[in-house]
Amino acid sequence: MSNVDTSEDERNVLGGTLLACSYSPLTGFFRTGCCHTGSHDLGRHVVCVKVTPDFLDYSRTVGNDLSTPRPEFRFAGLKSGDRWCLCALRWRQALEAGVAPPVVLAATHESALKVLDLNDLRAHAVDRLTE
Repeated sequence: MSNVDTSEDERNVLGGTLLACSYSPLTGFFRTGCCHTGSHDLGRHVVCVKVTPDFLDYSRTVGNDLSTPRPEFRFAGLKSGDRWCLCALRWRQALEAGVAPPVVLAATHESALKVLDLNDLRAHAVDRLTE
């Protein structure tokens, strides 16, 4: 039995089929390339973002260094332009700090809407899908 609590009909924030966020670097709580979530994902890694230097700096200052390689976790570190499944609450914190990274709406899990406003996500969309 898999630890991934997902199904093929998972939805994105626009109501469509959830698309992959990134395979290189491999992202997602379950490292599937998608921002799937489930009961084990306490941080809700459901927002597919395109990281920026400002966001990486901010994340480091709040205790989540995403740019330093961690070989013991097979993590090469993120660089500007990489896509990553980010915790919904961390994205909201970054929004409030004025450094929210751009969002890939089609790859952002619908459960993000439990803590984030769709209008905020749309305002920061990379894919500019609005429907």
